[in-house]
Amino acid sequence: MVAKSGRHFLQIPGPTNVPDRILRAMAQPTIDHRGPEFGRLGKEILEGLKPVFKTAGSVIVYPGSGTGAWEAALVNTLSPGDRILMFETGHFSTLWKEVAVRFGLSVDYVPGDWRTGVDPKVVEAKLAEDKAHAIKVVAVVHNETSTGVASRIPEVRKAIDAARHPALFMVDTVSSLACIDYRHDEWGVDVAVSASQKGLMLPPGISFTAVGPKAIAASKTAKLPRSFWDWAPMLRDNASGYFPYTPSTNLLYGLREALGMLNEQGLDAVFARHARHGEAARAAVKGWGLELVGTDPREYSACVTAVFAPAGHDADVLRKLVLDRFDLSLGTGLGKLKGRIFRIGHLGDFNDLMLAGTLAGVEMGLGAAGVPFRKGGISAALERLAAP
Repeated sequence: MVAKSGRHFLQIPGPTNVPDRILRAMAQPTIDHRGPEFGRLGKEILEGLKPVFKTAGSVIVYPGSGTGAWEAALVNTLSPGDRILMFETGHFSTLWKEVAVRFGLSVDYVPGDWRTGVDPKVVEAKLAEDKAHAIKVVAVVHNETSTGVASRIPEVRKAIDAARHPALFMVDTVSSLACIDYRHDEWGVDVAVSASQKGLMLPPGISFTAVGPKAIAASKTAKLPRSFWDWAPMLRDNASGYFPYTPSTNLLYGLREALGMLNEQGLDAVFARHARHGEAARAAVKGWGLELVGTDPREYSACVTAVFAPAGHDADVLRKLVLDRFDLSLGTGLGKLKGRIFRIGHLGDFNDLMLAGTLAGVEMGLGAAGVPFRKGGISAALERLAAP
């Protein structure tokens, strides 16, 4: 291999760039996960996660990926054959649905076009039809990284309430947590699932479930099999800062550092930064004359911008050229969007100059790949970034 100068631009929508501070924190010697020092660490991070989810309830930390958190949410609250309402908003909603199907749940999967988020009116209509309250869970992906579309969670909550339906409300916050405002308690979410490798700026390897009292009550009668993902032993041992099995100790060091960084910046400032970068990235796309995947401005993601390649051009060919020529990784199209789109990740530990460099790499790649576009995208983005 030929050595490359400078740092690789990892601009996929996760895993994100890991800050040097977090890498240094993770390099500490591993400690006894049954000893007093670990108990103090455990209590600190479990309490520190609550303000990020904006909850007074419990946040459970697993050594695992976001897929594990999906499973934990389902198996702790449901029984075989239970009915669950889910929505096709993109690749990750589809994968979560498949987990539910494997566990023998009856999934009412509302079809979608992968260009819009969950329609609150459809939520209300579906629940209003369910007079017997057979639907036990409404499950929604907050931010679809496969499409660059963010569903309007507060409006979905209002729809559930308007239908006067008792279903649990589950939200996937894997790529929205610590990037887009999320209010677990205020929005009446019963279970939120998330993971370490997006807004929390860590490597993959930790997942989370934030659980409310209604979900914990449901877990006491749920009949789906569970062992590794069982909330009960986790909540029992977490009370003293420990875990029922070996945790990801050094990743927890990194998590403590990440929580410190978020506190130093302030969550509102973090959300504003992500929103600004999303606006600048979309300004570039529109300046180039290319088409965004998302069609509703209310649902534009602050974390990732998904862009259609023009007809007759393979987005993956463009991505390969950009990687080979400029050492810049862009996100691939997933599922039914494979080869049709590329995705620009702008989440986590990210600043204006990193975005400017990323967009410059995309524009150079468009030209080198012979993709038709207009000049001016970079100028539009820089104008937005320069604005106060």
